[in-house]
Amino acid sequence: MKKIAIILSFCCVLAFVSCEGFLDVSPSNQADSSTCITSESDAQVMINGLMRKMTSSSYYGQNFMLFGDARGGDFTIYTAGYTGSNMYYFAHTQTSNTYSGLWSQGYNCLLQANNLIKNLEAMKAEGTTSSTLDNILGQAYTARALIHFDLVRLYGQPYNMNKSAAGIAVVTEPVDAGAQLKRGTVEEAYTQIVADLNTAAPLLAKKKVLGYINYYANQAILGKVYMYMDNYASAATCFANVIDSGVYSLYKPGDWVASWTKQNGSESIFELGIYPSEGDLGGSAYGILFRRKNHGNSSAYGCFSASEYWHQIMDNDDVRWGVMDYDHMYGEETRSNWPVCCYKYSGSPSLAGDGKSTSTAVNVKVIRLSEIYLLAAEAYFQTNNKGKAAELLNEIAKRNPNQPAWTSANVSLDAIFDEYRRELLGEGKLFFEEMRQNRTVYFEDDAWGFGTTTTYRETHIDRTFFRAILPISQDEINANPEIQQNPGY
Repeated sequence: MKKIAIILSFCCVLAFVSCEGFLDVSPSNQADSSTCITSESDAQVMINGLMRKMTSSSYYGQNFMLFGDARGGDFTIYTAGYTGSNMYYFAHTQTSNTYSGLWSQGYNCLLQANNLIKNLEAMKAEGTTSSTLDNILGQAYTARALIHFDLVRLYGQPYNMNKSAAGIAVVTEPVDAGAQLKRGTVEEAYTQIVADLNTAAPLLAKKKVLGYINYYANQAILGKVYMYMDNYASAATCFANVIDSGVYSLYKPGDWVASWTKQNGSESIFELGIYPSEGDLGGSAYGILFRRKNHGNSSAYGCFSASEYWHQIMDNDDVRWGVMDYDHMYGEETRSNWPVCCYKYSGSPSLAGDGKSTSTAVNVKVIRLSEIYLLAAEAYFQTNNKGKAAELLNEIAKRNPNQPAWTSANVSLDAIFDEYRRELLGEGKLFFEEMRQNRTVYFEDDAWGFGTTTTYRETHIDRTFFRAILPISQDEINANPEIQQNPGY
């Protein structure tokens, strides 16, 4: 996409056939946005297409997740020059390594969401409605909010740092090809995000729905948005709506490792389906980046491994070591004799995948209950309910059998944050949280003793560093001068 203005006022939907049920629909044809949805089956095709678009390698399939993991300090790299190393080194300018696909794919997904919303709202206005159509409409509003939320975190400063800074172009209507859209403020983006999530909530199903957005996914996302706005009381309410529902349950310590070999487990609140014939990125799959070299695929280069900083917060008996394995440099004798390769998105160190025919077609766990427990613990701590914070933290900390119980007397934000790091390694989360919490990020750049140097950043950064957010691609600015560049680029 050369500019945001390419968001056209017609529906262009691709749906893919699935024997797994996630995308079990017939392919649709493109049609004019005013007429392309006339039935529940049409709407279902559209929401299927949107979920599929979100698994692109330019979005949740790889690059969005990479932004959260490669830059967070709990991974280091074996050598420069492989996939993801530019993200690790912050080696992106407005003309090179821009990761512009994040921008373009985000707005392509917004096209789909806006077409859905426009058509379904028109059907409702004409008196055509049903619980199914309402549910799909709620999903479209929630997806639109999530996409805007993701984009503003990539391209705008944190809300609690400078909500008046340039954010993104908020798009809530299909626009024609000649539109020259401007970036609004970060605050304007968050205002729309919250509004969309609140509009969606009463429309959504209050039950577990595999591969789609439901009420609880909506509340989890809204809670996360409130955390970025430092509205901890509202965040805690949203998280309680999820936790107290009883629809989801935490994995017991003995079941945690095996959970990565399964789809839509008891903790999965929102999981994007990826199947061998639908969205399987093969050698470009996210999990490939974290395997040791040549393990199961020639595209595995041993790119990323857990850093010493992550190792320092891990107990030897923690069950979460079960998704880690040795590296290609030292084999079983890894650095400091601890496994460094994360196999969550390969299913297991034996490449079990998550129950499909390939170990690269692994569903993306966008929201897990464990993360909601930890965010809720922080929200309760921030509202001076330290007893509840400790209670929630202890439920996740059980994965280390040697961890003494946290209490209201000793629980802390650092304790919650370190548990977040232990639990969410390799899930595309950490850097976003570090920026929200105004933490300094430290990098183990010379982990392998090769004299690795950095050009684009220091050995540690914080959110005041201009490269903490991405540049707008110069191609985008050339095509649409109304889109101003981020400071420093």
